[in-house]
Amino acid sequence: MFELLLLAPQAQVDDVSNALIDELEALSVSVEDADADTDAEHALFGEPGMPAPAAGWQRSLLRVLFAREDLALEAATVVLAQEWGRDVRVESLLPVPDQDWVRLTQSQFEPVAITDEFWIVPSWHEPPAQATRVVRLDPGLAFGTGTHPTTRMCLRWTAQESMRRNRPWRRVLDYGCGSGILAIGAALHGAGPIDAVDIDPAAVLSSRDNAQANAVAVTVGLPDLAQGEYDLVYANILATPLKLLAPVLCAHVQPGGDLVLAGILERQAQELVQAYAPWLELRVADQDDGWILMTARRAP
Repeated sequence: MFELLLLAPQAQVDDVSNALIDELEALSVSVEDADADTDAEHALFGEPGMPAPAAGWQRSLLRVLFAREDLALEAATVVLAQEWGRDVRVESLLPVPDQDWVRLTQSQFEPVAITDEFWIVPSWHEPPAQATRVVRLDPGLAFGTGTHPTTRMCLRWTAQESMRRNRPWRRVLDYGCGSGILAIGAALHGAGPIDAVDIDPAAVLSSRDNAQANAVAVTVGLPDLAQGEYDLVYANILATPLKLLAPVLCAHVQPGGDLVLAGILERQAQELVQAYAPWLELRVADQDDGWILMTARRAP
């Protein structure tokens, strides 16, 4: 495998990246700030799951992987010959040492503590001795590995609230389930039956596989699977879709039931309170690294 490094201005990042992937047999293209770790470094901020505010930086470094050296050389030649590539510069072309990429990827994921007894543990790790509830979850295409603050807060709320209740939740909905981690967490705390829904077929498949791997019963499908009222409704998405979904989610909460919302930045709290005010009274239940968890309980 060979890595081609290209320096490109922001305006040409999209054209160069698209040509490398679509026409020039690049295996992957990643874009970095060429001025990172200098006084000229410029941060690009965006919310998880949303498009980046810009395609790249004023001076962008493109790391491009190719299966063979001749393919990398040909790609560099073609890009430099194009009108849209006139300001692109080749920085280097180097072989990439062989590595055990599976082991390298796995090394980046360690067990995650939700509480002292409740843990998220990748399949290649042994659970800690103190873990009495364990979600076995491997990184996949769907969002929700337990490492993001929004997921941790939902699971922490589940663990803490289940200890305060005198009975488990009897019907649960995980709306926008991603990996299914919230549904699995609820099942491990005695809840059921549980429905998990998502608009992404990859998330549906991931949730189904993860529920099976954790030996819990979760019915997974597209959003039209969600029918009627539930004792507990989760939605860990983002603020904008949460506002749009307010009437749908609130309609699924039964009298005495709980609504748990995440994917919300601290500055967005009042927007959510106002969006849900016609149906339920939201409050901030937790916060972690700039994110908040909001909950509501429907009157019995």
